[in-house]
Amino acid sequence: MVQAGAAAAAESNGGTRVMPLGDSITEGTQVPGGYRIGLWQRTATAGYRVDLVGSQFNGPAALGDHDHEGHPGWRIDQIDANVSGWLRSTTPRTVLLHIGTNDILQNFNVAGAPARMSTLLDRIATAAPSADVFVATIIPLANPGQAAAVRTFNAALPGIVRGKGPRFHLVDMHAALTTADLIDGIHPTAGGYDKMAATWYAALRSVGGSIGDPVTGTGTALVGAASGRCLDVPNGSTANGTQPIIWDCSGAANQRWTYDGQTMRAVGKCLDSPTGAVAGSKVQLWDCSGAANQRWAFTSGSTIRNAQSGLCLDVSGAATANGAAVALWTCTAAANQRWSRA
Repeated sequence: MVQAGAAAAAESNGGTRVMPLGDSITEGTQVPGGYRIGLWQRTATAGYRVDLVGSQFNGPAALGDHDHEGHPGWRIDQIDANVSGWLRSTTPRTVLLHIGTNDILQNFNVAGAPARMSTLLDRIATAAPSADVFVATIIPLANPGQAAAVRTFNAALPGIVRGKGPRFHLVDMHAALTTADLIDGIHPTAGGYDKMAATWYAALRSVGGSIGDPVTGTGTALVGAASGRCLDVPNGSTANGTQPIIWDCSGAANQRWTYDGQTMRAVGKCLDSPTGAVAGSKVQLWDCSGAANQRWAFTSGSTIRNAQSGLCLDVSGAATANGAAVALWTCTAAANQRWSRA
């Protein structure tokens, strides 16, 4: 688990910069990483390269980018007082905003919350005029009186957002969850956070360019220097845990790999180094998560090195026959570790 707190050095994959902005629901109280886990995994699986940005940092390894701007306990006015600096330092292409819950929980001039939201959106527009800003209605609260205040606040948002221009987009997050999705009457369960992730993802995909474009293409073959054979997914299997082999090059889809600068994909799965991998561990296909164990670098010596383990893609035992297994091994740049794209 990555601890919460400010990032010593922000993570970046060079992708479309997206700022998750808000309070503890953005931070992921009760479920560290919160909706960002499911959102990251959805974008990674679909081939989008997204760079989450912000001054805060937390979440599990399954969250491939831990940066965010979620501040537990903060109200609209507190975000407003700081947002200009955050936006100018991180220059996001897209902002995901879920804020207002603490105004209600703290009974902080609740009637004035919509006006404060309008002021905040104006400030975001000034600091990041080219950004698409997705403004969520706030999720339900279990307390009946507070739930009524949530509904009143949310009812004001469509008009406010509509008045800010075409780069502001309303996301009906309140409708995505019920109080059954709350772990403590305030924060979502893991399943509730994933419903938020699905709602954000659908909204982002509806606005062209907000998360860039997915990596597409038919891919290229990877030919082993020692064998002259291609990196192959046996029988085109899409089962998690499938171990690649080498086989006579055929040009078929199970030998065509796309590379987005970090992940390697074939048959809709990502090349994956198992958690805790050591020299000799198998390499495998797995659902794409964007985590470090699925990030690979093509080195100047034609090896393919895993970011998490530091080990290289290796044809086991320097074998050259069809069906030889491909695994992980200490990088040597020997012929059974060298690959060319064809």
